[in-house]
Amino acid sequence: MSSQRILEPPQELWRAGARELAHGVVERLSVARQALAEVGQFLTEIESRGPMELFGHGSTAGWFAETARISPKEARDTVARALAVNESRNLDGTPAPAFAPIAGAAAAEGELGHQHLDPLLAVLKKTPAEASEEDRSGAEQILVNLARHAGPQEIINGGAELLARLDPDGNEPKDEDLKPPSREVHLRKRDDGWWRLNGLLDPEFGARAQALFDTWGQRRPTDHDGNRDPRTPGERHGDALFDAIHYAMTNDKAPTLSGDRTTIVVTIPLETLTSGLGAACVDEVSQITARHARMLACDAKIIPAVLGTESEPLDIGRAARTVTPGQRRALNIRDHGCAFPGCHRKPKHCEAHHLLPWSELGDTDLTNLCLLCRYHHMVIHGQSGWAVRMATDGRPEFIPPQYLDPLQTLRR
Repeated sequence: MSSQRILEPPQELWRAGARELAHGVVERLSVARQALAEVGQFLTEIESRGPMELFGHGSTAGWFAETARISPKEARDTVARALAVNESRNLDGTPAPAFAPIAGAAAAEGELGHQHLDPLLAVLKKTPAEASEEDRSGAEQILVNLARHAGPQEIINGGAELLARLDPDGNEPKDEDLKPPSREVHLRKRDDGWWRLNGLLDPEFGARAQALFDTWGQRRPTDHDGNRDPRTPGERHGDALFDAIHYAMTNDKAPTLSGDRTTIVVTIPLETLTSGLGAACVDEVSQITARHARMLACDAKIIPAVLGTESEPLDIGRAARTVTPGQRRALNIRDHGCAFPGCHRKPKHCEAHHLLPWSELGDTDLTNLCLLCRYHHMVIHGQSGWAVRMATDGRPEFIPPQYLDPLQTLRR
């Protein structure tokens, strides 16, 4: 075992420069790792002799947990790590070689700590049984060299590449490996009308979901007035999931239910619909604002059920009220995506908006339609002050609110 003097910090650290501070941290970190490696050597010797004979204790880890005043798990991990990197003795006194002697030597030099040893040992334990001692030793040397200047994740990544080279075919699949992946998604309606979603995704599903969030949940570009997207990552992911579900429901190849595509019925009194004041009902359960209902009625897959003063059904939405596939293609070509100034959302993320609402006898034709992403559709239907109209050249143009532009210069 090596001995190392204890380094004392300078009396006035506030006088130290950046180089001296950095050197002090690195030097003392090396001393601390050397000390921990020596503790591991002591623990290995205690395990070789037997903790019962030495201290009357049933296990080295249990004795160490009491002595060091640490948790049993931390003690077990420390002892297991020490036994893996240090040579010990068998019961008959013969030497028992270390599982990872090269890593142990690097730890004794103060180069590696437990953050490096744990992923390194985990990789070595996965080495194929048929690998030669030379291959296994070579793999350990590569990992130790990497760990001298890399962090835990880099060791894990490098180890995965090493294992792939040592065993390109992988382990022989077991029966349970051939079972289809288990995916769970739970959707529960709360008393306030909101829904709680949680679940467990297999690796493939999780990777696809993350790719969807990364792509569809990007920040909106800064608008003409320099305003940045205020949404949190969670809010952007929620909007991305909504867009994906909306896109799936409106896709021509979407599966059907009892011969009809997935639909949502919005029930709203006629007076509420025309005035925009009040509430509507989604699928006879949840309430939404009348303004939200009018926005939903713009696009195709929502069926509005309009009730008269005595709650009798006056009109149930018809397919004619929706945008036809041909009209949608024409809108995609004309608007190239969201028509709102400064927005670059692609057509697949957009909804067809009636410039003159259908509740006010607005027609479903190209002269009364434009594409808007979900966010800007809400802006136009909300109290933002923005308005949209069709220009003489057949393209939508937007009128900003006076507080934003007193002259209300038309924008595209």
